[in-house]
Amino acid sequence: MKLRDFALECYFERYEFTAPYLLAQSDCEAMTARELLALEPGSEAGYLDCWLGYTETWGDPALRERIAALYPGLGPEHILCFHGAQEAILAYLNVMLDAGDHAILMTPNCPSVWEAVRAIPGLAWDPWTIRDGGGRWTVDLDELEGLLRPNTKVIAVNSPNNPTGLTLTNAQLRRLCDLCRDRGIYLFCDEVYKGLEWDGEARVAAATLYEKALSLNVMSKSYGLAGLRVGWAASKDRETLQRLARFKHYTSICDAAPAEYLARIALLHGDALLARNRAIIQGNMQTADAFFARHPAVFDPRPMDAGPVAFHALRLDMGAEEFCRRAVTEQGVLLLPGSVYEAPPQYFRMGYGRRSFGENLNQLELFLRKNKF
Repeated sequence: MKLRDFALECYFERYEFTAPYLLAQSDCEAMTARELLALEPGSEAGYLDCWLGYTETWGDPALRERIAALYPGLGPEHILCFHGAQEAILAYLNVMLDAGDHAILMTPNCPSVWEAVRAIPGLAWDPWTIRDGGGRWTVDLDELEGLLRPNTKVIAVNSPNNPTGLTLTNAQLRRLCDLCRDRGIYLFCDEVYKGLEWDGEARVAAATLYEKALSLNVMSKSYGLAGLRVGWAASKDRETLQRLARFKHYTSICDAAPAEYLARIALLHGDALLARNRAIIQGNMQTADAFFARHPAVFDPRPMDAGPVAFHALRLDMGAEEFCRRAVTEQGVLLLPGSVYEAPPQYFRMGYGRRSFGENLNQLELFLRKNKF
């Protein structure tokens, strides 16, 4: 397997830890281990007593039990832990797809999804494209149905979506599961922003609706604990999970015991963490709305249905790649150009999940004034 460069991570590798004003991040506000342990009395002693040997490939049983509680009808035997979400993405696409198969991938999406698919010789695939509907992002399930082939084996979606924030409604997700069930197609559903919906409709997990669906989640995004590097796959399909576990033997083998312990403590207080992060994002959304209202000649914003990221458009003659390059090199403000998603040149990603959002947006405004945009 030969993978091309991961364009998004290459961009962040260049700027993320040197640019002082981050406006592109896809995760939510993090916290220290001390702050997290303070949420659960007695947990600090438990953390210090963590055994630092190998852990189970499938994940700590107590953690898997806690994760399974998030999925009605699933038990710990339906959960496989991973070292973050990227390991799970790579494992699933390599295990499930072969030469002669056909896949359908929601786009835009995390670039690692289509790069992993491109690296499988003899595999055919089609994009299911999220459309700019003139002010907000839309998706067409009739269009998806028209892409199906007799050899379609996997449909991979990301909902809530990174970078657009588009989110399938529960009715749309049920229809998607029905399409897959009628044809025996496997459904891979990246749900790493679940719990951050803005329309008042709590989303169900695909794994609870369809026996060949797999739901991906992680501590990094909605919970804001990216440093733990703990993710998981949830599915009723034990055979697929077994195959993924055997792939994991060649990658991380197992997760880190201290990280799994902290993840379990976090999930004990998951509702509180999600509520905190929703409040941060909603405050930042109001700040951003006021900012965009002051600069209607520069930006053409797009609201998100869920999550901490939005995919906005520029009204300037220059493309977003040039705009983002100048913003970070001249003012230290990091935005993410849509080119890393192979999107049209006017789009860029903005992240709303950090408490520093308002301060960093002020720096972007200074950049606009200096350049008389």
